[in-house]
Amino acid sequence: MKKIDGTISIIIGFLIGALCFLVLKNIEIKIPYSWLLFIVFPPFALLGMFIASYIGRKLLVIFQIAKFLLVGVLNTFVDLGVLNLLILISGIASGFGYSIFKGISFIIAVINSYFWNKFWTFGKKEATQSTKEFSQFFIVSTIGFGMNVGIASLVVNVIGPQFGLTEKIWANIGAITATVIAFAWNFLGYKFIVFKK
Repeated sequence: MKKIDGTISIIIGFLIGALCFLVLKNIEIKIPYSWLLFIVFPPFALLGMFIASYIGRKLLVIFQIAKFLLVGVLNTFVDLGVLNLLILISGIASGFGYSIFKGISFIIAVINSYFWNKFWTFGKKEATQSTKEFSQFFIVSTIGFGMNVGIASLVVNVIGPQFGLTEKIWANIGAITATVIAFAWNFLGYKFIVFKK
């Protein structure tokens, strides 16, 4: 594993810990010593990338999938972090306001995803963006956006809270459900359409 991969893994682990802390604060789940998330996630991210790098010596795509997965976890927490920040500030956790917040959080996560995936996961070295690459990214992301917001809104606004869970926790379940489905679409679209070599 290259030194830059280790450094990036640690940075992403720290960001995941920080955003996880924000989500827990909004959904009012008290975890003793939750500040340790900032310390725990970075070494786990590094260890995971080290293992993937070792396995990836025999099958290169494994290391790339591990990078995409780590970036995907970060993007999930960027999405959840922005969503929970907007819910925390406004007190709105359902209805049309939720759908707007989910759209905003997804757009910010997609922008984050573009840069991490372009330069780290898929290793595109050129900083300039071609019109074709941007158009492809936009189309793949727009489809992912529709899937993400649509599924999250369906879970939150149509199905509604289940099992006695609060609206805030159910809002996060809707977001996570949507993220898992959009994750598969995004990996395939980015790998084989946008950032193909």
